[in-house]
Amino acid sequence: MKRITFLAPLALASLSLSLAVAWPPAPREIEAHRNEIWSLAFSPDGKQVASASKDRTVKVWDAASGAEVHTLKGNGADVLRIAWSPDGKQIASAGADGSVRLWDADSGQALHTINKAHANWVTGIAFSADGKWIATSSSDKTAAVWDARTREKRCQFRGHKAEVWSVAFSPDGKQVASAGKDKVIKLWDAETGEEVRSLEGHTGEVYTVAFHPDGKLLASCGTDSTVRLWDVTEGRQTKKLTGHKGVVYTVAFNRVGKVLSSSADKTAKVWDVFSGEELQTLPPHKSEVFAVATSADGTRCATAGKDRIVRVTIQEARPAGTGD
Repeated sequence: MKRITFLAPLALASLSLSLAVAWPPAPREIEAHRNEIWSLAFSPDGKQVASASKDRTVKVWDAASGAEVHTLKGNGADVLRIAWSPDGKQIASAGADGSVRLWDADSGQALHTINKAHANWVTGIAFSADGKWIATSSSDKTAAVWDARTREKRCQFRGHKAEVWSVAFSPDGKQVASAGKDKVIKLWDAETGEEVRSLEGHTGEVYTVAFHPDGKLLASCGTDSTVRLWDVTEGRQTKKLTGHKGVVYTVAFNRVGKVLSSSADKTAKVWDVFSGEELQTLPPHKSEVFAVATSADGTRCATAGKDRIVRVTIQEARPAGTGD
């Protein structure tokens, strides 16, 4: 009995040490595609992550195990952007052939195609929060809103002077943000197609825009190597986040006050929305990181890019800006 009494504390100490070393767990790396990965999207429940590639496929992965769930084939060209519907039932893909495709997320089967949705590459895609509408952007210098059920065009946004690289719905579905090569971010009325305001401040092309879940903030990034935060109501820049040493390709918000960014400097960074402080630099990739995505609850993030690897990292879910 004495021997057992003596060993028990050691076993507990060993277990505690093991748990301490294991958190946070090492990122899971998935050798995902045969070519560059342009875009990532988590399922609403955070259990799966989808990747879109230059190899003309979309793949769906189990975010915990890294196992392949589906390969979505049939795209006519590079798949540039993807979005997961809010109810988790569909995945929308934007193609370099100018088309938009809708897929059944459970079976991986193709559902519908909007052929020639734009006259050139479809560079951005987003669902409204209620899942009724899909917004797209294009290198044809326009953006548009489509009925997700009928695939009919609701309105088209004209006003950019060059290619439009990104589009995002506000959480209430009333506005659409777009941005692109002309260095300007535009806010549009999602029903009428009328321009609400323009946001200017970037000194280079704007690659991605994303709304904060509360709808009050917008994040943007681009070739000037910055991430910028904007007050949507007042139409002013609130913060300029610097730290990347190359083009910033993608930004993404989660619901716990953090914004993530991916860059040509081979890294992805996590920032505090409230202070603008850089919280973390994720383990670097071997090459440019074209995409970053985060689960809604903030417990997982995924990065991918030129090295064809999808890396899933477990994140601390404690809200940013709250202290210890």
